[in-house]
Amino acid sequence: MQSSKRLRTLGIDPGLDRTGWAVVEQCGCRDPFLVSAGLVHTAAGTDLPRRLEIIFNSVREVIAAQRPDALAIEEMFFVKRAASQGATIQARGVIVLAGQLAGLSPAMYNPRRVKMTLTGNGAADKSQMQRIIQLVLKLDKPLSPDDVADAAAIALCHVKTAPYAAAVKAAKVKLR
Repeated sequence: MQSSKRLRTLGIDPGLDRTGWAVVEQCGCRDPFLVSAGLVHTAAGTDLPRRLEIIFNSVREVIAAQRPDALAIEEMFFVKRAASQGATIQARGVIVLAGQLAGLSPAMYNPRRVKMTLTGNGAADKSQMQRIIQLVLKLDKPLSPDDVADAAAIALCHVKTAPYAAAVKAAKVKLR
């Protein structure tokens, strides 16, 4: 059962080159809707500390402008290239820090769980995910690029699962 409280969630698909973000809001029993979305892009020739700074500052700006109640971020999964995996982990770290400094403790979701929550299939492909995001958010066209669509999917996953997770947590506290 959902409360009538508003839940505005900033979903983030972290990456060093491209970090997608999307703000999804749900008020009570009404359908969730897309508030805003965007992409943080850092140029490949820029040194790593500067790229991390750009991501950190950009996420802080989004948080300040959008005032989310929650931050949902994709968990890391196996990446084929160790160099890109390390850089993505560092990008993810500055995003978590930006959220923490804004008082947002990030909820972490792995891609399989996001897919399962939204489509019922943990192995859903990109086109299935694009279509379900478009349908749920009542968008005229699919979100683009993929990083932004993935961020919206992560935010939607949080919007759909957070009320239940909060109820379970409250019930556990009562049992103590």
